Amino acid sequence: MAVSYNGLWKLLIDKNLKKVDLTNKYGISSSTIAKMTKGKTVSMDIMERLCKELDCDFCDIIHYERDKDGENSEI
Repeated sequence: MAVSYNGLWKLLIDKNLKKVDLTNKYGISSSTIAKMTKGKTVSMDIMERLCKELDCDFCDIIHYERDKDGENSEI
């Protein structure tokens, strides 16, 4: 997994929100939330919408993590 959304999950806790609130309040689809839960990439449009709605910056919700061997398999 090269992408971590741990910042998003922590931000939700800080704002007393749950993942389901992303769907109900902000219109993020459940399939997109499932992708993020699995550490898969989502579109920049989704990231932008999250930043706008949660009043944060990209670096607050997403983090790049190198693979354990120090390289990522595809570019």
